[in-house]
Amino acid sequence: MAKDKEIIDILQLINSDNVGPVTFQKLVEAYGAPALALENIHRHKKIRLFPRKAAEAEAAKAKALGISLVTYGDDDYPDMLRNIADAPPLLYALGDTKLLNYPATLSVVGARNASVNGRKTASRMAFELTNSDVLIISGMAAGIDSAAHKGAMYAKGQKGPTTAVLGTGIDVVYPAQNQELYNQIARQGVIISEFPLGTQPQSNNFPRRNRIVAALGLGTLVVEATLHSGSLITARLALEQGKDIFAIPGSPNEARSMGPNKLIKNGAVLVDDADDILGHLALNNQKTINRLSRCKAMPETSFVAPIKAPQIDSSQISILDYLNHDGVYVDEVIRESGLSAAEVAAKLLDLELEGRIEYMSGNKVALTK
Repeated sequence: MAKDKEIIDILQLINSDNVGPVTFQKLVEAYGAPALALENIHRHKKIRLFPRKAAEAEAAKAKALGISLVTYGDDDYPDMLRNIADAPPLLYALGDTKLLNYPATLSVVGARNASVNGRKTASRMAFELTNSDVLIISGMAAGIDSAAHKGAMYAKGQKGPTTAVLGTGIDVVYPAQNQELYNQIARQGVIISEFPLGTQPQSNNFPRRNRIVAALGLGTLVVEATLHSGSLITARLALEQGKDIFAIPGSPNEARSMGPNKLIKNGAVLVDDADDILGHLALNNQKTINRLSRCKAMPETSFVAPIKAPQIDSSQISILDYLNHDGVYVDEVIRESGLSAAEVAAKLLDLELEGRIEYMSGNKVALTK
């Protein structure tokens, strides 16, 4: 596990203004470790540093509440979450953190205003899958999410585990009527969030939550969803990550069936029961399941290996001189400028924060048009 100082370094850096998961990773890559990035943060004028005392208070409050702070380098950090470009550097976790690397997982999403039949279907699927040792992951929202969590926990003699990913601070129950569900998940499974303690529900937080829901499952099951729902966004994110997409078909006259029906038309696996899902998970993901099963034997590692802070070139070399609107490979910029990779990364980060450049596929950067 990460040490207290390292956790506070991460909290201070990730909570600084204009620093999200992607910028955080770029800063760490440029300087070698969160602590070294903090030492050099004055070089990045767009970033306003989060107070150190506030980061210390956040860590202390989490500890007092029995909440674990799981960093990117910890063994308990979800291995599949590391694979996405904007993986959160730190997760707040309440419950059994060993479940974060459970070998066989399925994300279940669907409508908040789900039908009675939809909720029953989600609960039944989750119950049967949990009894077959598949961990159910969902967002603890009303409707399908809640039904899936309840079905999972009713399995295995009413001791089944489940994982809830929140779009609020981990100490904020939303919706409020899910307080007992929250308490039960904390006892039998694990609740996680990337948001600071006390974060209230905000519309832009839930798409961020959804990318984690998608990343943690080997596949995603959509039970009921309208054509413009967040559930379809989660399915799209899962598809982009190379995951299996499953959908429960419904009447073409029902708005909540239009999302799953569209997914099926576009190639999602039509499922009637848990066996349909189990067959695909076993066929398509056995290598992943085997790999994750071995994670418990992995050696303890720190967030990143500390290295010397890069010596930023004191000359007035302008990276802009080596860029154009069509895109230039970062390796070419390093070679032509004569600067180190760390120096170029730091300068490019400043330009990106200023909106003067954009990253392209293939590790290329271009001037914004």
